[in-house]
Amino acid sequence: MMSNKQCRTVGISAVVALFALVQVPEVDAIGHEIGPLTIGGAMRANYVLGDYEKDGSGAPQRGGEGGDFELDTFRINLGFQQDEFIGAVEYRWYTGYNFLHTGYVGYEADDFGRLVVGHTRVPFGVGPYGPANSWFFDQHYYVGLSDMMKIGATYTRSFDELTFDLGYYAIDIPNGRGASDESSRYSYAIVPEDVADIPGVYEEENQVNARVIYSLEQLNTDVGVSAQWSQLNAQDNRASNSDAYAFSVHSSSTFGPLGLMLQLSSYKFDTDYNEVDGVRPNNDLIVMGAYDFAWPVASEGIIPSVAVSYTITPETDWVDSITFYNDYSVILKDGDLNGSSFNDSQLNVTGMAIAKDGWYIYVDYALSDGNYFVGDKGDDYGFGDDGEFAAASVGDFGANQNDKWNGRFNINFGYYF
Repeated sequence: MMSNKQCRTVGISAVVALFALVQVPEVDAIGHEIGPLTIGGAMRANYVLGDYEKDGSGAPQRGGEGGDFELDTFRINLGFQQDEFIGAVEYRWYTGYNFLHTGYVGYEADDFGRLVVGHTRVPFGVGPYGPANSWFFDQHYYVGLSDMMKIGATYTRSFDELTFDLGYYAIDIPNGRGASDESSRYSYAIVPEDVADIPGVYEEENQVNARVIYSLEQLNTDVGVSAQWSQLNAQDNRASNSDAYAFSVHSSSTFGPLGLMLQLSSYKFDTDYNEVDGVRPNNDLIVMGAYDFAWPVASEGIIPSVAVSYTITPETDWVDSITFYNDYSVILKDGDLNGSSFNDSQLNVTGMAIAKDGWYIYVDYALSDGNYFVGDKGDDYGFGDDGEFAAASVGDFGANQNDKWNGRFNINFGYYF
C-alpha cells in the first residue's frame, strides 16, 4: 500500500512529467544545405499560467505568482535527398530524458510513389498531427491515434484525385533514455509498465494501416477513411494475447483563409486480463505511456473532433502570418470502474499561431475536464475502498473520476533553424 506521501509524489509526478508530452503540430526546420544533406533543428520554451495548485513558496509557478517559464525541447534534424533516395533523422532532448523521434530511409519518384522504411509516422486520420491547430494537439494524440511513430514501412501513391497509404509496422518505437522502464518515447503507445492494479503486460506488434483520401477539388475538400489493426502480445500469464483496431472518417477543407478539419474515430484495445491471486484487472483500462511516464487509458472509445482556423497575412514586416483557431475534441468512453461509468474527456483550445521567419509562436487557452496537461486543481490521488492507491480512477484519459474542469494559458515560443 502506498503512503500519503508516496501518493502525493505520484500525483505531482503525473502532472509534471506529462506536461512535456504535449507537442505542437510541427513546423519544418529551415535547415542548412550541405550537398545532399540538410541540417536543422529547433528550440522551444513555454510560458504557463493556469489552474494549478501552488506550492506556497511564493516563487513563479504554473498556478500563479506571475506564471512560469519552462524549457520545452531541443531537437536536431538531419535530412537527405539524392535523386530519388531520401532519408531523415530527428533526435530530441527534454529535461531528464531524450529519445529518437524519426529515423528512416526511402525512395520517392513520380511513377513509383513514396516508400520509407524505419522509424516513421503511421498513416491514420486527417493528417500527420490529427485534426488540430494548437500546441496541445487534440484527444486523438493521447490514445495513440495521431502523430504515432513506429518501426516499419509506409508506402504512399497518388492517382489523380485519389491518394493511398499502406503501412506495416513490426514493432513499436524504441525506448529512449529516462527514468521510466519503457515510456521514454515520443508517441503515446502501449507500454509494459505496471500502474497500480493495471498490469503493463501488453506490447503492440505487427500493425497494419490503410488510408484512402479523395480530393474534391471543386469543394476544396479532401475526404478520407482510415483503418488499422494490430496484435496485442501478452508478455506474461497475467493476460492472454489479443488484438486492437481503430477506424476513422475524416475531412479537411480550405475556403480562402478559412480552414476546417473534421474527424470521427472509433478504437478498441481488446484487453483480456487473467485472474491472478484471486484478482482480475479491469479490462476497460490499458497502460499507455510517453515522455517518460505511464498511466491507464480507456481501452475503448469514440472520438469526435472539430478544428476551425482562419489565417491572415498582414502587410507588415514584423509578422508573416497569424492563424486564429478553435479545436474541440472529446473521448466518449465505453467502460466502468467499480460500478461507475467512465467520465468522458473533453478538450477545447482557443488560440492563435504567429509566424515570422524561423519563429513560430502559439498563444493558447485550453479548457478541459479530462486532459493531463490542463490544470490539476481538484485532482484526488487518494485511495480506493480497498485501501489501494486509486491510480485507475485518477487517470484523465482513463476513468476520469475527478471530472474537474480546469484551464491553462500557454505561450509556446519556438525558433526553427
